[in-house]
Amino acid sequence: MKYEDDPGSIKYHVKQFLLENRERFSGKKVIDFPAGNGITSAIIRDIGAVPFPFDLFPEYFTQEGIQCVQADAENGLPVPDAFANAVICQEGMEHFNDQLKVLKEFNRVLAKEGTLLVTTPNYSNLRAKLSYLFSESERFLSFMPPNEKDSIWMKAENDTGRIYFGHIFLTGIIRLRLLAKLSGFRIEKVHATRNSSTCLFLFPFLYPWILLMNWLALKKNLRKARASGDPEKVKTYREVYKLAISPRILTDKHLMVEFRKEAEVREVADRLSGTNTSFGLT
Repeated sequence: MKYEDDPGSIKYHVKQFLLENRERFSGKKVIDFPAGNGITSAIIRDIGAVPFPFDLFPEYFTQEGIQCVQADAENGLPVPDAFANAVICQEGMEHFNDQLKVLKEFNRVLAKEGTLLVTTPNYSNLRAKLSYLFSESERFLSFMPPNEKDSIWMKAENDTGRIYFGHIFLTGIIRLRLLAKLSGFRIEKVHATRNSSTCLFLFPFLYPWILLMNWLALKKNLRKARASGDPEKVKTYREVYKLAISPRILTDKHLMVEFRKEAEVREVADRLSGTNTSFGLT
């Protein structure tokens, strides 16, 4: 069975997303980065959209009739501003050492209200939380914690020093939401993927405590936010709380998050304010 037709693979869920949104993406420009072997680019083409695949190692792209261009998002994708209507970042975020910079680059290449679909191993599920508690590894009893021997997956020889890092930069839903927000995106939807059997086993034991601790933190911080007269802070706290206690996020193997571009990066920066007292420079 092909990966894109196997419900156990994240490629299957990305394919279903593209098929369900065929009309929305038909005739539109869709960036596929990192493109890997090109399966998703081929699906993008099959639904009537125009794929633009990029990858740090385009040598591994195998789809005929589609050209994959070498690119590193941290140094900028070779397309103009507001070029694409959608970006698919499938299993790439955990490999980027500057995720904020990459998300800002995705903002640059997307048109206003463009779609960003991100999939990444779910570092917010219960198994991952327990793994980090025990050994700071992706999966305790299976993987060693990140290290220089296991975490360099590919290195180009006699080249410009291209290095494909392993899962060094795993991220959870809360951090991913924050970095996306700072890059001009809002969460449109967290899509379901495949449940983890370990997470389902742990859920009845751990969920009451997760619910209680997050509710206590929310209650305390809402009181402060209301006293400050900041309605946006109240809204933000409630959004973060809902993500933190989501049964789906706590049990799914992968995060699959659909973002919408709501602002340019410079507009986001203009709206930011610090939590500490400002000071002047002389």
